Parts: sequence; structure tokens; C-alpha cells
Amino acid sequence: MTETPAPQLQRFRQEPKRRTLTVLRVTQLTPAMIRVVLGGDDLADFESLAPDDHVKLFLGAESEGTRPQMRDYTPRRFDALRRELTLDFVDHPGGPAADWARAARPGDRVGIGGPRGSAVITGPIAHWLLIGDETALPAIGRRIEEMAAGTPVTSLVAVPSEADRQGFETAAKHEARWVIRPLSEAADAAPLLTALAALELPPGTFAWIAAEAGVAKALRAALIERGMAPNWIKASGYWVHGQADASVKSLED
Repeated sequence: MTETPAPQLQRFRQEPKRRTLTVLRVTQLTPAMIRVVLGGDDLADFESLAPDDHVKLFLGAESEGTRPQMRDYTPRRFDALRRELTLDFVDHPGGPAADWARAARPGDRVGIGGPRGSAVITGPIAHWLLIGDETALPAIGRRIEEMAAGTPVTSLVAVPSEADRQGFETAAKHEARWVIRPLSEAADAAPLLTALAALELPPGTFAWIAAEAGVAKALRAALIERGMAPNWIKASGYWVHGQADASVKSLED
């Protein structure tokens, strides 16, 4: 009997490039999410090959001896024809990027860098399982919307309220599962672990996970305990509890 080959990550690198863009539109997408659409001719050669790519957002004025703060954000949507880049921001107190998004107005200018590269997942995947929190929702939403028609996909996402659920326009065969818990409890894995335990894992399931690093690690461990092979899981810590601007790109044993 021939074993099914595991999915592969094809990595594509790009030359780092800094772009200066203009805020076109700002929308309070849900109570906990702000959508900012950026535009400009600097996007003429912009390319994002994977839904979990990220760009650097440069915040604050740069002067001699000081550097702007930098934060990573997912290109939620890119319209090459219109040269428009959409970024979604979790609206939470105390975050410099959230503060910027909250105050942003059409005509404001901002710098971005990247993506520096993309990791494209290929292989014999029969079913996708996308698990994450608010910070992962832009990548999850983009992946769902870009999937081929009829692709089976289940999303399991933790958000602060019923009003923070999002809808996705997709031709995929999508089942959405939502976990409601306060934003203050986003570093607690228990709500997502409980919801995950109730999900079936059909043969050929590939799991993509992104959340607080400890939460993502616990979710990955739970899937492995249920018999999923580690090379059928891609897990990342999009943030680390108690550490500003920290992330763990890949969580492995």
C-alpha cells in the first residue's frame, strides 16, 4: 500500500521593498476589526502569493536616531488593477497599529515593506481545517475566499462577540465554526480546544493554525494526540502573550 505524500511548503522569496501608500478608505468592519484600504502607484509591482503572507507596517515619524515602530499584517486582499491593498486590524487598546488604524483618515500616508516571501501549500489535501483567533482572521478569510470551487474547508475562529463573526464570499464548500470569548482571554487555549474536540477530522485533513503562541502550540499538540501527522499541520504564533511585537513563525517539537 502506497502512503499518501504529505503536503509541501513551496517557498518563494522576494526582494525587500519599501512602499509609501495613501489611505483610501477606513471601515469599522466589526466591533473588534478595522479595515483600512491603501492605494498608490508603489503597488504596481506588489505581489502576495500566499494568504498568510505579511507586510511590515511602519508607524511613527522617522528621524535621526529614531526608527518607526514596525508591525506585521496580512495582505487581506490585493486588487492589482485598482492598485489597492486591504489590511484588517484588531481594534484593541494599547496597540500602536490599532491606534493608527482607529485614527486613520483618507489621504493619510503610511509606509509598508514586503512581503519578503511566501509559503505556498501544495499537495493532496482533501479537507482544510483553519483554526485561529482575531489576528488570524484576515489570513483565514483570504484563504477561504481564494479556494477553488468545491474545496472542503472548516474554519474554527475565536472572536470577542457574536457581532465579530465575518462572512466570506467563496466558491469553496465552507463550514464556519465560531468560539465567543472575551479578548482579554485570547491567551487561554481552553475555548478553542473544547471546540476542536467536537470536530471530525476527515482523512486527508490539513490543519493551518495561527493564534497566540501558547494557544497555537496547544492546538497543534491536540491534533497530534488525535493521530494527525505533524507534517499535516502548519502552526504559527502570531503573537506572544506579554511580549510586544513578538511572534513565532513556526511551532514544531
